[in-house]
Amino acid sequence: MSDNSNTFLAIIVGSAIGAALGILYAPDKGENTRRRIAEKATEAKDSLAENAMDLKDKVVSTVASEKQSLDTRVESLVSDVSYKAEDVISTLEKKLSELKAKNKKLQKTS
Repeated sequence: MSDNSNTFLAIIVGSAIGAALGILYAPDKGENTRRRIAEKATEAKDSLAENAMDLKDKVVSTVASEKQSLDTRVESLVSDVSYKAEDVISTLEKKLSELKAKNKKLQKTS
C-alpha cells in the first residue's frame, strides 16, 4: 500500500512542477496559458480521482482477503480446541470411573 501512496504523491508533485514550469516558460498568450493550466488541472484531478479509486479498491480487496483468512484461522482454532476439549472430557471421565471403582472397594472394606 505504501507503493500506491508514493505513486499518488509523485503524481501530485509532478503535476505541480509541470504547471510551474509551464507558467515560467510559456511562450504563449496568458489566455492560452490559463486554458492549458485549467486543462492540466482537470487532467490531474481526473488522474488523482482514478488513482484514489484504485487504491480504495485495493484496500477493500486486501481487507476482504484478510477477513476471510482470519475467519479460516478462527474456524481452525475452534475446531482444534473442540478436539482438545473432547480429549480432556474423555480423560476426566476415565479418572472419574477409576475413582468410583476405588470408592466402591473402600466402601466394601469398611
